[in-house]
Amino acid sequence: MVEQAYGVQGSDLQMGADILVRAALSDEFSYATGLYFDNDIGQFTSPHPDGVDEKKIMQLTQTLETIVA
Repeated sequence: MVEQAYGVQGSDLQMGADILVRAALSDEFSYATGLYFDNDIGQFTSPHPDGVDEKKIMQLTQTLETIVA
């Protein structure tokens, strides 16, 4: 699916599932509120600029609310 959408081969889905379990259950992420964890490099890093753009966040939220409604 990732390859079809972006032209690169994606990682194993289990990798993403494992990080969510670790984030939810381990002390490793207890300090990580508001931080972005990049699975590809295995560490915290800055999110994509779109992820912190208030205008884009508002547009996305409004679009999702319209779809859900």
